[in-house]
Amino acid sequence: MANVLSARGLLELAETRTKPIWIARDLSKCSGCRKCEIACSLHHENRIWPEASRVRVFMLVPGSDFPHLCTQCEDYPCVKACPFKVLSVSRKTSAVLVNEEKCTGCGKCIAACPGRIPHIHPNKKKAVICDLCEGDPECTKVCQEGGWGVLKTVEREGHAYKLYARTPEETAANLATKLYGEKAEEFL
Repeated sequence: MANVLSARGLLELAETRTKPIWIARDLSKCSGCRKCEIACSLHHENRIWPEASRVRVFMLVPGSDFPHLCTQCEDYPCVKACPFKVLSVSRKTSAVLVNEEKCTGCGKCIAACPGRIPHIHPNKKKAVICDLCEGDPECTKVCQEGGWGVLKTVEREGHAYKLYARTPEETAANLATKLYGEKAEEFL
């Protein structure tokens, strides 16, 4: 009986699922397994295809692999920069959504993003941005199941989102400093 939810518990669970979410990250825990890329591409592309994944793993410094994905900046510069208004923000999750039918692949969203996170799909030639899997991110599931704890789905409250909106090079430099201290400059 301990696993049975009361009516109030079910209501609370339903309310929690409709709140906007965010993917919290502890990048220093990343093992570089790339399961997040695999889960994402399987979900969106129905095959393992890291180049088309909405989350991409970089290793620019030895031993400092990290996932790179949309941080959902408070001011959404990518959405504002789109001249064709094909980007929008989901009311349910607060993720950036791409209208593929109208996207021209101009790249203005990439240029506007402080982390240069969106990229152009290798075949469709349209912008690719994390859509939070409609509120149930596959990348966080595999990361949690694997026990790494790098990516975790949390409610979108009280996080400094833009701190994570950095280019792969900036993130690698920060991680290298954290991992190697003063010796980090040898790798950069």
